[in-house]
Amino acid sequence: MNEKTENIVWHETAVTKQERRKKNGHQSFILWFTGLSASGKSSVANALSHSLFQQGKQVYVLDGDNVRHGLNHDLGFKEEDRKENIRRIGEVSKLFIDSGQIVLTAFISPYREDRVLVRNLVETDEFIEVYVHCSLEECEKRDPKGLYKKARKEEITHFTGISAPYEEPEKPEVVLDTEKHSIEECVEYLLTVLNQKQLI
Repeated sequence: MNEKTENIVWHETAVTKQERRKKNGHQSFILWFTGLSASGKSSVANALSHSLFQQGKQVYVLDGDNVRHGLNHDLGFKEEDRKENIRRIGEVSKLFIDSGQIVLTAFISPYREDRVLVRNLVETDEFIEVYVHCSLEECEKRDPKGLYKKARKEEITHFTGISAPYEEPEKPEVVLDTEKHSIEECVEYLLTVLNQKQLI
C-alpha cells in the first residue's frame, strides 16, 4: 500500500445498486461503443439514449469529445494518454452503474487491452461491447469534422486509422454495420438485444 492509498477507507453507501435498479425498473450497465472516428458511435448512442429516455429509463451518454472538454482536458492523443482516457471513463462508467443508470460510452478506444480493463472493472453482465463497424474508406468520405483530411496532411498526429492503430474487438457482444444499416435500424436492433438480455 502506498502513501496515496494507505489512509483511504471505502465507505459503503446507504442505498445499494440493487435498490436503485429496482426503483428505476431496469438493470444498470455499460454499452461500450467502439469504432473509428466517423463510424457513427455518437450518433447511434445518442439516438438510443433518446429512445430509452422516452421509455422512462435512466440513461446518460459519455461522448469522447465532450469528456475531453472537462474531465480529460489534460490528456493528449499519444498511446499513454489514450489509455488513461479510457481508464478514467471506465471508472466514471462504473459509478453510473452503481447509481442504477444505463451509460452509453462513445469512444474510439482503439486498444483491446484498455477495453478489457474496463470490462474487468464491472460485473460480467454489466459490460456490452458494441463494435460500430465502418470501413476506413467510408469514414474518410464522411469526415464530418475534417479530421481525416488533417491527418492525411499530417496536421494531426496519432490519428486512429491513419497514423495510429485501431484494434478491432475480437468477440464483441454486438456488431453494428453503419455502412449497411441506418441509425434507426441500429437503434432498433440494440433495443431488441437489450430486451432479449432482460436488461430493460
